Amino acid sequence: MKVRVHVMLKDGVLDPQGEAVRHALGALGFDGVGSVRQGKVIEMDLADGTSEDKIGEMCEKLLANTVIESYRIETL
Repeated sequence: MKVRVHVMLKDGVLDPQGEAVRHALGALGFDGVGSVRQGKVIEMDLADGTSEDKIGEMCEKLLANTVIESYRIETL
């Protein structure tokens, strides 16, 4: 079973990497970019039947800092 976990900073948390990307895009001539939020994607091959609760536990304990990040689990 393959899953993809999307991790993003929560709204209201400053994103200096996203801001650096936004600035660089402007410097390269890409106009109209209002804001950029940068996150991470984690793909995992798990044993068939792994519950979403177990995957959520992985996210809560290691994959996401839930104080400042949110996550979304996608089963592939």
